[in-house]
Amino acid sequence: MSPIFTEIRTERLELRRLETSDWKMVSFLRSDKTINQFVKRPRAETKEKALEFITKIRSGIDNQDLYYWKIAEKNQMEMIGSICLWNFSKDRKIAEIGYDLSPDYQGQGIMNESLKYVIDFGFRKLNLDLVEAYTHNQNSSSKKLLEKNGFSLVEGKIDKNNSDNIVYELKKASGKQWL
Repeated sequence: MSPIFTEIRTERLELRRLETSDWKMVSFLRSDKTINQFVKRPRAETKEKALEFITKIRSGIDNQDLYYWKIAEKNQMEMIGSICLWNFSKDRKIAEIGYDLSPDYQGQGIMNESLKYVIDFGFRKLNLDLVEAYTHNQNSSSKKLLEKNGFSLVEGKIDKNNSDNIVYELKKASGKQWL
């Protein structure tokens, strides 16, 4: 059985459970053209669609099908982005990581900090062997972030849902500390 949802605190950030009050930022993150220029996913342009997404995520967390954190600055309630582990393999040894961040907060190392802690959680608490990341082949910021954190491009692996994506992976290294 996987561990229950855990909030994560970093030097500057708090990764917390998504709340219905976050619907405006969820709507923005899932509908803004700049944020979604490299992502093919359902939009959430309305409050109703954002709340449906939040309900789906909270249910997935409760069922331990996924781990999804809203990213907030320390001692602030406002959501500025999200990061998740999801799409687990049947044996729960492989998970996919996903993330998004408001453009107002990009370029400040926030996603790098969040990624390190979530990778650590995945390897130490969930006992994952491998974390995969699917990113658009033109998304240089995402590729740079992944490579900076030790992810390697998986040559020839195809995302059957998006032919523009490339796949990166990070294998658990025995004794390696992520933080």
